[in-house]
Amino acid sequence: MPANRDELMGFFQDLGISVTTVDHDPVFTVAESGDLHERIPGGHTKNLFVKDKKGRLFLITTLHDAEIDLKKVHQVIGAQGRVSFGNADLLMEVLGVEPGSVTPFSLINDREAQRVTPVFDAAMMAHDVLNYHPLKNDATTAITSSDLLKFAKACGHDPQVRAVSAQAQASEVQG
Repeated sequence: MPANRDELMGFFQDLGISVTTVDHDPVFTVAESGDLHERIPGGHTKNLFVKDKKGRLFLITTLHDAEIDLKKVHQVIGAQGRVSFGNADLLMEVLGVEPGSVTPFSLINDREAQRVTPVFDAAMMAHDVLNYHPLKNDATTAITSSDLLKFAKACGHDPQVRAVSAQAQASEVQG
């Protein structure tokens, strides 16, 4: 059975990670979450669950308005060939969440197999506070970017922080 919200919150507590959670009506897309951005401070995000030609799985997490070139992102994340979206069954099997509820917090459900490579966009990680669903899309949980890395590592993952979005790539060029 995948972890539930209470188990996730307990895991945060065990790690000494302080989070705040706001309950709200379910949101299934970034477009539906607009008013939440005004009510909840911090960077708001989106998540892409993708697989490459060899079946390797990636969870790409970026700011909600990030532009991702799906034809080229494989070069940035180290995938074999172009990536495609993983289907709902694979998402549930590996990360224990449904479409619309994809979150880096679902790495809690991939602790043993470690089938997913988390990729956090560099522009997103520049924010002090980031917001994600706590395994279901009817709430938003705020966490610091450093605690997000701590969480992912505690789940047995070594997250890649890469310039995935056009915004992060532009910052690299300017920097």
